[in-house]
Amino acid sequence: MNHPRIVQTLIHLLKCNIGTGLLGLPLAMKNAGLLVGPFSLLAIGILTVHCMVILLNCAHHLSQRLQKTFVNYGEAMMYSLETCPNAWLRTHSAWGRLQSRKWALTKERSSSHLHIGTTGHPVPPNMMNQKYKVSPTWYTVSFLLIITQLGFCSIYFIFMADNLQQMAEEAHLTSNTCQPRKILVPTPILDIRFYMLLLLPLLILLVFIQNLRVLSIFSTLANIATLGSMALIFEYIVQGIPDPRNLPLMASWKTFLVFFGTAIFTFEGVGMVLSLKNQMKHPQQFSFVLYLGMSLIIILYICLGTLGYMKFGSNTQASITLNLPNCWLYQSVKLMYSIGIFFTYALQFHVPAEIIIPVVISQVSESWALFAELSVRTALVCLTCVSAILIPRLDLVISLVGSVSSSALALIIPPLLELITFYPEDMSCVTIAKDIMISILGLLGCVFGTYQALYELIQPINHSIANSTGVYFYASSSPLLPPPM
Repeated sequence: MNHPRIVQTLIHLLKCNIGTGLLGLPLAMKNAGLLVGPFSLLAIGILTVHCMVILLNCAHHLSQRLQKTFVNYGEAMMYSLETCPNAWLRTHSAWGRLQSRKWALTKERSSSHLHIGTTGHPVPPNMMNQKYKVSPTWYTVSFLLIITQLGFCSIYFIFMADNLQQMAEEAHLTSNTCQPRKILVPTPILDIRFYMLLLLPLLILLVFIQNLRVLSIFSTLANIATLGSMALIFEYIVQGIPDPRNLPLMASWKTFLVFFGTAIFTFEGVGMVLSLKNQMKHPQQFSFVLYLGMSLIIILYICLGTLGYMKFGSNTQASITLNLPNCWLYQSVKLMYSIGIFFTYALQFHVPAEIIIPVVISQVSESWALFAELSVRTALVCLTCVSAILIPRLDLVISLVGSVSSSALALIIPPLLELITFYPEDMSCVTIAKDIMISILGLLGCVFGTYQALYELIQPINHSIANSTGVYFYASSSPLLPPPM
C-alpha cells in the first residue's frame, strides 16, 4: 500500500484548514475588536491544536492497550467508555451495542486487509460476514463528523457558484484599472442554481478519486491556487492602510459570540487528523507535521484577519473578496480561490465517505461493492448540492451546524476523552482541571453560537447579511441571495 510522505501530509493538513472560513476572518476581527480579535484567535487556535494532540494521544494509547493497528475518532470514544473503571459509563455503553449490524472497518493496515474509502478496494470476503459491536458513542461522533464535513461541502457549493456567477455576469463591468470597489446592483442573468448544477458532475467525478496520495496531486494544485489568491489579497490590503487608531480595540460581547463561532468554523481540519496520521508511511512523524502546519495556519489567520479589518474598517464585508476592486486582476483571485475550494471539497468529503461507505458495502455482495460505493459517493455529492439549492440562507444553517458539531468535535469531546482514557492512570489535578475548563468553554461556545445562529435565522433576511459566509454582493431576486444592507 502507498502511504503519503511528510510533505504530502502537510499539504493535506493545510488544505483541510484553509477554506471559505478564512475569507470571513476580517469581519470576525471587526466583531471582536482590533486588540481582542487577534489574541482571541490565537488562543482559540492554540486550544484547537491542543485538542488535536489530545485526540491523537488518546487514539494511540487505546490502540496500544487494545492491540489494534488504528482507531478512528468514534472508536476511540467507544473503547474509552467500554474500558473505563466507572461502572455507570460501561453499563450505558453496553446498552447501545448493536450486534445485528455488519461492519467492515477501515482500520487495518496490513496486507491482508483492504481499505474502503482509502484505497477504493472492496471488503475482503472473509470480513463480509463478521459482526462488530458498535456503541452509541461511535454513532454520536460519526454523526457529528458527517454533519460537519458535509456541511463544509455544502457551503463550498454556494461559494463556488457565487464566484462563478459574479465572474460571468460582471465580465462586462470589469476593467483593467483596479479602483476601490463600488456597490453594484445588476440583475442576475442566470439563477445561481444553474451554476451549482454545472459544478455537480465535476465534483462527482472528483470524489471518485479515493486515495489520499492521489488526492495530494490535486491538493498541490489547490494549494498553488490558494497561495496565489492569498498573495494578491495580501498585496492589496497592505497598501494604504488607514490610521487604525479609530478602530475599536474591543467590540461588544454580543458580536464577540459571532466571532467565536466564525473562529471555530475556520479550523476545519479536526476531523481529518487521525485519518491523515493513519495514512502516513511513518505515523510517528505526524506530530511535527501537525505543529508546523497549524502554526503556519494560525499565523495566516491572524495576519489576514487583522490586516483586512485595518484596511477596510467599518466597511468590512462578510468575505474579504467583497471588498476587492472590480478589475481583472482581482477577479482572478475569485477564480484561483474557487479552484482551491474545488479540490478541497474532495478532502473534506473523504471523512464522511470513510464512515458511510463501509456500512453500505457490508450489506451487498462483493460483486456489487464497487457499484454501491460509487453510488453512495454520487448520492452524497448530490445531497450537498441539493442542500445548497434548497436552503436559502445556507450560511446561517452551516453556522448552526458548525456551532453544534464543530465545537463538540474540536473542544468538547477531546478533553472528555482524555479524562475517560487516562483517569485510571492517576492524572494530575492540573490536567483534570484543564480538561474540564476546555470542555466548559466549548460547551458555552456551542450553546451561545447555536442561539446566535437560530436568532439570525428567524430575522428578516437582509438583517443577516453581515454574518453571511457567501460572497455575492449585489441585490438579486433569487431567494438564495440576500440583498445588501
